[in-house]
Amino acid sequence: MKRLVSLIALLILLSCQQKQSTGKGEIKDIVPKHEYAMLIVESESCIYCKQLRKDLQSEILAREIRGMDVFSVLYESNARVRYILKGQEHVSTEEELARSLKVNSFPQLFFYDREGNIVLHLPGYQPPKTLACSIRFVKEGRYKDTQYMDYLKAERCI
Repeated sequence: MKRLVSLIALLILLSCQQKQSTGKGEIKDIVPKHEYAMLIVESESCIYCKQLRKDLQSEILAREIRGMDVFSVLYESNARVRYILKGQEHVSTEEELARSLKVNSFPQLFFYDREGNIVLHLPGYQPPKTLACSIRFVKEGRYKDTQYMDYLKAERCI
């Protein structure tokens, strides 16, 4: 009987320790490791979001996003997320982050640098050819000296 009580107490203790140790792991980290990152804000019912996910698996986009962090958050999610915005690190829910970015349609793409400065915001779905150009626009730093639409026209992306 003593062994049974000891075993139950040990199991309870171990389960409590596991909950404490995984508590920190429950925060999704979307702070960029590379020079630039792309954040996709999605909604559960968004068909264009599902199409975008498929597109990102294509050869052309997979090649373009190499060397760039790609993150996604779900508008309806209460999952905690760590991010950097305008040089400040924050922790909030995915929904609170989306609302602070003033997201009101889906998908929304935000390209940002390591310091959390948004360098390009794209509301809505883009076909793979246009999205590939948008990614290059950011990765090559063209946003610093060229208007986005001028770049797309010059590169024949639209």
